Amino acid sequence: MGLISGVAAGCSPPDGALRAAGPPRAPAPARSGFTLVATGDVLPHDSVIRQAREDGERSGAGHDFRPMLAGVRHVVSGADVAICHMETVYGEEKGPFSGWPAFVSPPHVARALKETGYDSCSTASNHTLDAGEDGVRRTLDAMDAVGLRHAGSARSAAEGARVNLLQAGPARVAQLSYTYATNGIPVPQGRPWTVNLIDKDRILADVRAARKAGADVVAVSLHWGTEWQQEPDEQQLTLARQLTAATTGGRPDVDLILGTHNHVPQAYEKVNGTWVVYGMGDQLAGEMFNPEGARDDRGNQSSIARFTFAPPARRGERWRVVRAEFLPQLTDLRDHYRVLDLGRAIAGQPGRAELADARERIRRAVLSRGAGEDGLTMAD
Repeated sequence: MGLISGVAAGCSPPDGALRAAGPPRAPAPARSGFTLVATGDVLPHDSVIRQAREDGERSGAGHDFRPMLAGVRHVVSGADVAICHMETVYGEEKGPFSGWPAFVSPPHVARALKETGYDSCSTASNHTLDAGEDGVRRTLDAMDAVGLRHAGSARSAAEGARVNLLQAGPARVAQLSYTYATNGIPVPQGRPWTVNLIDKDRILADVRAARKAGADVVAVSLHWGTEWQQEPDEQQLTLARQLTAATTGGRPDVDLILGTHNHVPQAYEKVNGTWVVYGMGDQLAGEMFNPEGARDDRGNQSSIARFTFAPPARRGERWRVVRAEFLPQLTDLRDHYRVLDLGRAIAGQPGRAELADARERIRRAVLSRGAGEDGLTMAD
């Protein structure tokens, strides 16, 4: 995985490596495609923050979120480019921190995401303004400090206008990010770049700017829909149709839509020939309660989206998704809020029938709009 603009530039080999004996190696064959992985909302409730503090006491790392995400590191780090969704904003190094309703998370989350293998996070959500502009600044500062890219919120007009380009094997991927609202907190007057709000025309203008900046693939992260509703709502369905129908010079403007916000796994669907993930669900969250006040296990269930892209057959055409997959995952409340790749977890813990039940519920939700007929498969 790599980043445009030299953020992840490699180092020169040591002198000894230049004097190695033996014939020169044949160059590795050029890669033609890449894989992209995306995951759902990182939403640290008070219970998750307390667990991170306990894990940090053992590791000496302050609030340590790395053990919680270790169970999916093999999937995330194995992709050419990996995208997360950071729903909350960060506080100062030593706090104070808070969960619902106004989230202020430890900045240590950023390092955990980076070390898990993520390259970039969407940061536009209904909680982006929970701590005002200071919260946005602290969040992006912490991400910059560990080399984690971001899209969806900004500290200045110049940053807001900058295209977030990621290197994915031989391709350049632009990630854009928008939210439906900010929980009634107004966007700072005269500073609309602080958080990106969903507006079809603005999104398409940004997509076309990303193409001009050199993007081969454009992925749009959308914080949208109705909480706790498994079926996509009318806003999602309408906006998905509009964005995927837009073309420039006969080439689709948007190559992938990645949805968050709903707290529950939602369907994947191919719309106008483009994959849309309506909602991946919460990747990391505490004990979840639905609007009726009942404990709801779906709030800890989610999917990992994985798409394999191949280059266009002819110049000027789009990069094609040649493999579409999902992996069910779960925040395991029984085991210190560890995020599980359910396929691997079930194989390792065959006595836990609830894990298989969760995987089946996620599978049904993801495939509920017929994505299996378009080739989407559940990976092992």
